[in-house]
Amino acid sequence: MLVVMKKDSTEQELAGVIRKLAQSGLNGHMSKGMERTVIGVVGQTYPELRDTLELLSGVDEVIPISKPYKLSSREFQPEGTVITVGDVVIGGDELTVIAGPCAAETEKQVLDTARAVKAAGANILRGGAFKPSTSPYQFRGLGKQGLEMLALARAETGLPFITEVLTPHDVELVAEYADILQIGARNMQNFNLLDEVGKGRKPVMLKRGMSATIQEWLLSAEYILSQGNRQLLLCERGIRTFETYTRNTLDISAIPIIKRLSHLPIIGDPSHGTGKWHLVTPLALAVVAAGADGLMIEVHPNPDQALKDGAQSLTFENFEQLMQQLAPVAASVGRRMPIKPEEEHGE
Repeated sequence: MLVVMKKDSTEQELAGVIRKLAQSGLNGHMSKGMERTVIGVVGQTYPELRDTLELLSGVDEVIPISKPYKLSSREFQPEGTVITVGDVVIGGDELTVIAGPCAAETEKQVLDTARAVKAAGANILRGGAFKPSTSPYQFRGLGKQGLEMLALARAETGLPFITEVLTPHDVELVAEYADILQIGARNMQNFNLLDEVGKGRKPVMLKRGMSATIQEWLLSAEYILSQGNRQLLLCERGIRTFETYTRNTLDISAIPIIKRLSHLPIIGDPSHGTGKWHLVTPLALAVVAAGADGLMIEVHPNPDQALKDGAQSLTFENFEQLMQQLAPVAASVGRRMPIKPEEEHGE
């Protein structure tokens, strides 16, 4: 249910609606746009509530909605969410490119990769310090040491970084270092973790679960939004199907579907979406053409020696070629490419 306020409604009238909802055991989440203020009603509503709310001063209309996700829907917020991380804007006209190794392995590996992806035009660094693995015998990350390596790379290159958090217990530690917290596919329905990152104010990227429907994905987004954190973006990283040639099946149709249903920015991850480095570039081009707000690409100085996901990682040279191929595709859908360091200084 959405409560649409009149254009000239006062703060007292807004507070009156919130108070009335609280008396009914409901939560009201406010979205102030250029044209109107909308209050999303979260909780179990009842038919008579609509008539009750429409009697309140300042209320223009009350709109019942059938979708179970409210705060992430276009009905709640028609205009797209824009997230600012340092100098990087996610969800605006510029294509956001997140690139880096699957896992932080050594200081040299992280620094070399950060320098290379920045030189090629990426504007956010990725790297895992805490790694979930299908097998307990695989590399599971360096923990705090990995966070320190990523922070060192940020200090040198100026690139903000995104890294995964696995447990509610680790949220405070990871948020102390990272600019964006990533919720991985395996944790998309770890509701305690979603609540915890929702209580903070660091931007969060929520990856789609490997077997999750789009509705389930958006309902997971509701957990974060309902706790008050509106700095949320989504990431399509491929789903599990009957196909075995690729690691996952990248659901490109999810990009325009999310853009239609939700105001949240959406990133495409063709690295996890395919599992094969030679498929990353063509799928990245397709993701941008489909309307994604950005890309997440795995890059490693020596993919054949990577401790995690070497098969889907691009070399520095391949990543630079991808960035060059992206430019005309991005331009064709009204997106600007990130500014390279030499362009920033007018060289």
